Parts: sequence; structure tokens; C-alpha cells
Amino acid sequence: MLRKEKPGGRRHRRWTAARAAARAVAVGITGAACAVAAANAPALAAGEPSDALPGREPLPLERLFDSRGISDDARPGAADFDGAGNSLSAQDLAAAGWTPGRELAFDGARLRWPRPAAGRPDNVRAAGQAVRLGGRGEALTFLVAASRTGAPGGDAGGTGTVRYRDGSRSTYRLTAPDWRRGPLTTKAVGLPHLNTAGGRRTETTRLYAVSVPVAPGREVASVVLPQDPGPDSDLHVFSLALRGGSRGWTGTWAASTSGYAAVGPWKDRTLRLVVHSSTGGPAARIRLENTFAPRPVRIGHATIALRDRGAAAAGAPRPLSFGGRPDTVIPAGAQAFSDPLGFRVPAGTDLLVSLHLPGTVPAVPVHSYTSGQASYLTGDGSGDRTGERGAGAYTGTLSTWPLLTGVDVEGGPGSVVALGDSITDGERSTPGANGRWPDLLARRLQAQHSLPRLGVLNHGISGNRVVTDRYPGDGTSTIMSGVSAQHRLERDVLAQTSARTVIVFEGVNDIRAGTSAAQVIAGLKDIAERAHERGMRVVAATIAPCGGFYDCTADAEAQRTAINRHIRASGGAGRTYDAVYDFDAAIRDPRQPDRMLPAYDGGDHLHPNDAGMRAFSDAIDLRELL
Repeated sequence: MLRKEKPGGRRHRRWTAARAAARAVAVGITGAACAVAAANAPALAAGEPSDALPGREPLPLERLFDSRGISDDARPGAADFDGAGNSLSAQDLAAAGWTPGRELAFDGARLRWPRPAAGRPDNVRAAGQAVRLGGRGEALTFLVAASRTGAPGGDAGGTGTVRYRDGSRSTYRLTAPDWRRGPLTTKAVGLPHLNTAGGRRTETTRLYAVSVPVAPGREVASVVLPQDPGPDSDLHVFSLALRGGSRGWTGTWAASTSGYAAVGPWKDRTLRLVVHSSTGGPAARIRLENTFAPRPVRIGHATIALRDRGAAAAGAPRPLSFGGRPDTVIPAGAQAFSDPLGFRVPAGTDLLVSLHLPGTVPAVPVHSYTSGQASYLTGDGSGDRTGERGAGAYTGTLSTWPLLTGVDVEGGPGSVVALGDSITDGERSTPGANGRWPDLLARRLQAQHSLPRLGVLNHGISGNRVVTDRYPGDGTSTIMSGVSAQHRLERDVLAQTSARTVIVFEGVNDIRAGTSAAQVIAGLKDIAERAHERGMRVVAATIAPCGGFYDCTADAEAQRTAINRHIRASGGAGRTYDAVYDFDAAIRDPRQPDRMLPAYDGGDHLHPNDAGMRAFSDAIDLRELL
């Protein structure tokens, strides 16, 4: 790769012309056409992003690869990702499970990691190329990273075009964080080394999965990448795929990954996780995620059963499969769905999902707070106990949900997602009773007959914030409050199974930490805008009072009041939010509006009790979920 310089410089003109010529050859432009493409390169880079070069035929992404981003540790100089002789380590990628040709699932999209060997072209620098891609989907997901000549840092992006079979088009905005300085909290994978011309160096490098909207229902014919972002930066695309959508399935249970926790290490153990369905269906599948992990995790076997009591199943557990196999390996950062299983899930029922971990597992991604719902595990070396109906082998208990992030049922009308913090997570509700306000909402939906009986997915994380990340996004940590609602929106809301509506009930942890109302409001608006781009309905709930809690100061109350004023003024057709639920009004003390009524107080003046949870659920107009 030639070094860049500022536009107008002689070396920049040579670099731009050479780059345009190389890309012209890559897409089949030859002879005089190649010379024209090179001569006109600066104008093309600044042109309209809505189309590729005239006459450019869409080609598979691999045919467009023009950048070497991956090198073998033994030959680190064989690739140059950023124009400064630096590259990703092939050994690090293999250790993460990202081997050549491997399928990687992110946010419901199945991408293919490039097949070329280390030192061969393995990604394309976006410059308006037309990529052949077909099918229908609900989003388009890219594996990307930005690089910058000289000092690392800064995003790279631009506007591209999706072309449809019916001749219509839509545009998208794609932004990739820097591969060396981008946020760790939104990365798809982090690798521990940087390969340089002088050898391997300890430094975290990153790759990102970024999703953008497509027109629902239309068949895609091709995708035009954004134009070259400029002389000093590149937007590298390794893979792209349509997220096929989840029609025919409804989410019945879900939990967010709140952090990456050290365990044991566990050696050849079986986990038996207890979860509670919201809606029912005649078949089931589960979703496992290796979020934030640096290494793959192997699942030896998995089963699902109705729960009897404790760790005992009500019947013989049913085996689950993954691509027709009883086992699966989930690469670092990726996810896996089980195959559909003809197993009837009743609404409002406890399920047992059992996972055999045959290897040594030192750390796992977890949802850290289960509102008192105990799960179970066997001892070291106990082997595969997933098929056992009895509870005898399950001698230990868990207060987290490791690896398991979703259970779906066949059919149904879709789901509503509750995006929240510890109040949504069930803090101070009766332990193990499934009395969180999303649980109560699910029961209300199941008890009525005039509206679709949506599934309800609880994506509350204790300690979570709208604006600020709590978990740092890399490595094991005792901080289990997750990344910000904005940073987890794609994974925990937009990519959830048949999600139709999101209820956003967050912000109290932000204002307690000193975040201004203006920052929280900007974050809520960003969430609403991105969800609306995907066709989702957005409901905002006002922040409940917390006066009397040690850090709910007068300033925090002023910020809460300002945020709630914004929410109340911004709900309804054509406004920021499609509807507003006034959770503040539902539980506040009229005589002391900064406090909740004592009848609703869980005891710490911040978290409502069971009665307060019911007041939240009762404040929801079910018709406004649709």
C-alpha cells in the first residue's frame, strides 16, 4: 500500500491514481478505461455516493480485495493494513476462532471470515465499489475497521447505496472505528497483538460488526460501498451479509450480557440454567453468545426441558443441535442459534436450559443479576449431565446466567423489548418470583384477547446507564453493569428476535453519576432515531423518583425533572417517541414529588418493591405497544 499525503500533493496524486487503477483492474476495467479511471480518481472520490463507477459490474466482495491486513507472526512485514507497515496477527485471529472461511454470527447476521492466507489481500478499502449481494433482510451487517496513515485514531465512514431487484435504491451511512484506538465496548473482537515490520508488539487491535438499515421486504441486488473517506484514512471491509430476519419466531425470554466474569476455572461441567417464558409456542430454539470473550467456547451438548422443582426436569430433557451437530464452538465475540426443536413451550413457565462445557473454562460472558432466580451446575469432571432428568448431579448453584442470552418460540406476533437498568432487572422485587415489571407486563398481555400476545424480553442491566459505559469492554472484570444503552442497542434491541417495540426506561444511574440532562436527552434521542430507522416503535418511560437514596441529590433531581419534562413533551405521532409511559407519576409521593410513595418503596428509596413493579406494569397502555 502506498503512503498517503494531503490532497494536492504530488505523492498523493500518484497514490490516488495508482489506487484507482488497481481497483479498476479488480472490477474488470482494462486498457483505456483503466487509464481514464486513474486520471479521474480525485473527482470520483469526491463524487456522489449513490452509485458505483459507470459500467461497474457488481462482483463478490472477495474479488474486490485490495488490502493486506493480516500477517503471519513469522512474516509480519508481509501485510500492511495502515500504510505504516502494521497488520493483524493471523495467530491471534486463529486463537479467537476466526479461522479462514469460518462463519461468524453477529446480531443475527451470518458473515464469512475471508479465506485468503496471511499476507494475501483479505479486505477491500471502500471507494464506491459495487458488491454482489442478494436476498431479503432486515439489516446489512459489515465486518469493518478504520485505519489512518500516521498516528492511529479516528473513525472512517461514508454513505453507500443498496440496490434492489425492483430498480429502487436506498442509502446507508457506514462508520467504522479505528482498529487501534476505537472503543473496546463496541468491538466484535479484540486481539492482543499488533504485527509490525519489526515484529510482534503487545497492543490491542480491534474489528467491528456494524449494521445499517435496508428497505424491509425488498430483494437486494447489490451494495455500493461508501466512497474513499480521504487521503489519510481508509474504511476496510472484510465481510458483509444481510441479516435475514426472524419472521416465524418470537422471543420469549432474553437477558443482556452485562460483563465478562472469571469463574473456577470450570473443568468439564454442566450448567442448568433456569429461565421463565413470557409467551408460548410449538417449537423452540436458544441463542448463546460469547460476547466480550477473547477465546472460543465449546458447547459439548445442550438440552431444554420444562422445570419441575429446583434443578429437576418435568420430563426427559430434549437435545438441541447446532447445524445438525450436537456440539458447537462459538468464536470470540460471536453468537450461535440452536436448530429449531419441536418442543412446546407454554407461556409463563420455567424452563431448564442445560449446557455441557467439556473443556476448561476460566471466564464466561454473563448476565450478572437474576433477581434471586437460582440456576445450577455440576462439579469439576462430572461430564455431560444435560440429558438427566433428576437434580442429583447439580450440586452447585449460580446467581448469574452465563452464555445463554435468548429463548425463542415458533410463531407468535413478535416481541417487545424492555431496555433498562436495575429496576427493570428486578432489584428489590421478591427473589425468584418473576415479579419484575416486564414479567407482569407479559402476564397482562397473555391474560387479554383483543391484542396480539407479544413476547416480552427483559434487557435490564443493574447499574446500566444511557450515556456511559460501566464494563470496560475487554477482559475479565468485577464491574458487571454493562456497556451503555447506546452501545448495546444493536445487540440487545435491534437484533432481538422479531422485536417490534422498545420501552426505554433508563437514566437514573446517569444523573446520579453527574451526567447532565442534556447528555441523557441526546442519548435517548439517538436510541429513538436508530430504532425508528429499523422500523421499530419506541416508547419512553419517565425516570422514577429516588429522593432519599444517598446520591440522589438536589442536582440529580433537577436533571431528572428536566429529562422527564422532555419525555412528556416528546411523545406521540411524528415526535421523538411514539408513546410515553409516566412511571414517575405512577409511584411518586404527591407530597414529596422527589420520592416514591412508601407503599412502593423497596427499602432503599431507589428501587420499587413488588407493588411498585405492579404500578409500572399497570401504567402501560397495551394498545400503545403496537
